[in-house]
Amino acid sequence: AHRTMMLLSVSVSSALGGSVTISCKTSRNIYSNELSWYQQKDGGIPKLLIYLTSTRASGISDRFTGRGSNSDFSLTISGVQTEDAAVYYCMGAFYINSQVQFFYGSGQEVIIQSMSMI
Repeated sequence: AHRTMMLLSVSVSSALGGSVTISCKTSRNIYSNELSWYQQKDGGIPKLLIYLTSTRASGISDRFTGRGSNSDFSLTISGVQTEDAAVYYCMGAFYINSQVQFFYGSGQEVIIQSMSMI
């Protein structure tokens, strides 16, 4: 049996104003570009950021950019702000046994590094 896996990059952190890229690699090709990214803050309801690999959801800042194809995808956050600290998930659709099935990645926390004045 072929296991379908979603792998997210490990810990990611960024200074304010920097950029961060989260990768999502899958064990088989995504069906019809159906790869989405979600942002979850403090255990709340996940918020859709990107769908169909690169299309931003309504009201989502253009600081969020989705890229990729086949089994290798990424989400880049540019001009990182404090409110970007969250857990990010990728969700993909796969065509398995003649039906479309959805899988979530395990979640990737983005930590914002604060500058301390000395």
